Amino acid sequence: PNTQVIYEKGCELAGDSVSKDGFDETIQHVKDADVLIFAGGISPSLEGEEMSVKVDGFRRGDRTNLELPAVQQHLLKELRKLNKPLIFVQCSGSALAINLAEQQADAIVQAWYGGQSAGTALADVLFGDYNPAGRLPVTFYKSAGQLPDFEDYSMKGRTYRYLQERPLYPFGYGLSYTSFQYSDVSLSKSSMKAGETVDLHVSLWNTGKIDGDEVVQVYIKNKADKDGPVKTLRAFRRVNVKAGSTSDLCVSLPSEAFEWYNESKQRMDVLPGKYIIYVGSSSAEKDLTQLSFTID
Repeated sequence: PNTQVIYEKGCELAGDSVSKDGFDETIQHVKDADVLIFAGGISPSLEGEEMSVKVDGFRRGDRTNLELPAVQQHLLKELRKLNKPLIFVQCSGSALAINLAEQQADAIVQAWYGGQSAGTALADVLFGDYNPAGRLPVTFYKSAGQLPDFEDYSMKGRTYRYLQERPLYPFGYGLSYTSFQYSDVSLSKSSMKAGETVDLHVSLWNTGKIDGDEVVQVYIKNKADKDGPVKTLRAFRRVNVKAGSTSDLCVSLPSEAFEWYNESKQRMDVLPGKYIIYVGSSSAEKDLTQLSFTID
């Protein structure tokens, strides 16, 4: 493929303004390329504690919104007009509301802040030499409007554990170059006493054409805790499955996986009652199978 490497001097933050210097030059450079790869996002110079940052969207290192810098949003729109396959590589240390990137780009790679070999690792992924299987360790919100006020210290609406709305990308989400189908999800027993263990069984079918890893995630909800988390991650397993093959997985859930806050004792404890065990590929409800379970 025709590959072009360009330094876009127009992609700079300048107060509340958007500089488009270099946009035309950039478009001319890439207009004949087969595929466009736009590396954007933010940098550690904007994210931190008590920093002297005076840029739209930031206040002394804190965020006032979660949007991708406006200059990058404008450039994404211009690149989209070329009708080329467009890959957006995002570098950041935190989640951004990349709604526009999702609309404009054909693929998005969350690269975080890479080290010395980040470029090589990214190239391996983009050229198909490595099948990625990373999963988001944080929730990507649609906007700061999905979060409560910074000075509201309650957990309501914060993280996947208490968020009632649908985020842009859920905690635990991630794609690869293959796909998986879950089946035969079951428990070794429907109830147990504190101190015992229950085994969760699941079959994973790699429905794609290449080998790949799936990250099986297990969440638990205490049905009696009305003010508690919607669900909480209590176990996960990364499993490699050959293309077209099925792998049977067993995840043991010890008694400690069902610990919840005991108000009367003011401590974490294994509380008797009814629970829901979720298993799937992310924290999103659509990606999970539910199983009922009881602690006697």
